[in-house]
Amino acid sequence: MNLAPVENVVAAVLYEGYILYPYRPSSVKNRQRWTFGGLYPQAYSQAQAGVEPSAMQTQCLLSGDDNTKLQVRVRFLHIMEREVRELNSPAPQLPDNAEEASHPVDSLRVGDKLYPTWQEATEREAGSAEMELGKLAQAGQRVSFAFPERHEQEALRSHTGEVVGLVVRRQRAVDGIVSLNAERIEGKSHLFKVTVRVENHTPWQADGATPRQNRDSAQLKTLVSTHTILGVQAGEFISLLDPPKELSAVAEGCSNVGTWPVLVGEEGTHDLILSSPIILYDYPQIAPESQGDLYDGTEIDEILTLRILTLTDEEKWEMRAVDERAGALLDRTEALTSEQLMRLHGSVRSLQVRQEGEE
Repeated sequence: MNLAPVENVVAAVLYEGYILYPYRPSSVKNRQRWTFGGLYPQAYSQAQAGVEPSAMQTQCLLSGDDNTKLQVRVRFLHIMEREVRELNSPAPQLPDNAEEASHPVDSLRVGDKLYPTWQEATEREAGSAEMELGKLAQAGQRVSFAFPERHEQEALRSHTGEVVGLVVRRQRAVDGIVSLNAERIEGKSHLFKVTVRVENHTPWQADGATPRQNRDSAQLKTLVSTHTILGVQAGEFISLLDPPKELSAVAEGCSNVGTWPVLVGEEGTHDLILSSPIILYDYPQIAPESQGDLYDGTEIDEILTLRILTLTDEEKWEMRAVDERAGALLDRTEALTSEQLMRLHGSVRSLQVRQEGEE
């Protein structure tokens, strides 16, 4: 599956809402994150009567034969806690009991750098090898995945070389299952309905005193920004948004839960589908004027760019400290030329000329 032509679109879906303007942890709207495509542990989802989902399902139509090859990839973000702690007393080396000999802080200034407590994320992928449609129609396939927990410490040193604090990174283990099957459509030669279901099977139990604390703990075991990519060889996907008239009823019968499958790639091609938790149309594209991801839902590049440029030095300093993605965004924005800024202004995507007499 060659994702190079659509990698920028896939990445935009993956990091939608990762951090919002004004790109600082102190901003209220950045205190409750990870709002798109979250698949929570089943036990937590059940405790919430399914309001917070633990699974998503993609169904789409595929024209092919028994030898048509299908490949499926599921991508998501795996949350990592980044806790900043200040040592109770500076030390020449990081103590063996550094976490017991320190206390958590919202942020810590060390020299000319700021280290805020935050949540980072690691990109994860689970998927299948190429499968022949005929075999998949005979017997479905279940692909399990698991990513282990992590615990890391990073010493923060002053200009004198003393350890004054540390960054503790913790990542909880997550695991799940991707189920795949294909169903022949009766009376429609060479037409299959393909179903991909993603489930979060990570163990969880309530351990907080409040609903908010329980949600926070469950979110650390959540598959975030989950989306599915399907690729085909010797076959064609059928658009669910604009199917041929004779397939409209079959297309309407596809059941998609928490996700919307659309054709991606060069317009007119039918070999790739992106099933996204964000509503898209067939063949979504990143605007050619865009200089990079701004991570903000329904982003308007010109407005956000101008707002970033008017941040105070202190605000920019805090933004740069969030993580490497926010820092790169700031660097990219400050490096824009006048010509690049002007390209963001007043673009017209399409223009329809009305005929005389049309309303």
